[in-house]
Amino acid sequence: MDWNPAYSWLVLALLLSLAELTSGAMVLLALGIAAALTAAVTALGLSLPWQLLSMGIFAGVMVPVSVMVIRPRFSPKGVAYGTTGTGVEKGNRYTTLLREYDQATGIKVNGDFYRLRVLESGQTELPEGTQVVFRRFEGTTALVNLTSFVTDDHSRAPTQES
Repeated sequence: MDWNPAYSWLVLALLLSLAELTSGAMVLLALGIAAALTAAVTALGLSLPWQLLSMGIFAGVMVPVSVMVIRPRFSPKGVAYGTTGTGVEKGNRYTTLLREYDQATGIKVNGDFYRLRVLESGQTELPEGTQVVFRRFEGTTALVNLTSFVTDDHSRAPTQES
């Protein structure tokens, strides 16, 4: 069996597809698919410039398709990756947690732990299990209200929430 340039593209496709297992972004898989399609074009006997051009075209089509169509199908429902800090969490209720190694009080937003500060009092330590309402981030600190101090946007009077 003689070595064929198409085999080089297939090896590259395999390596890119295997590398995708470490990233999860679906970009390397799209490039692997583009390399496999280029191998098919190479088997037709096209020269290197045409191979590179076809790889560019296939990658230009496959990368956006994989990122916008395929990747969302593999993401868990209800998790908005990349939106933390944009304001989508404002008004959500959270339960305080104590971090094990330093006993810092914080909340978990989209799976990440953030230290907190209470807006009314400036407190940074609360008992574990305290209900708070997230307002905004200040750096990496979550600014929250205690549920007993939450105000209704219509009346601006304190309301008691459970």
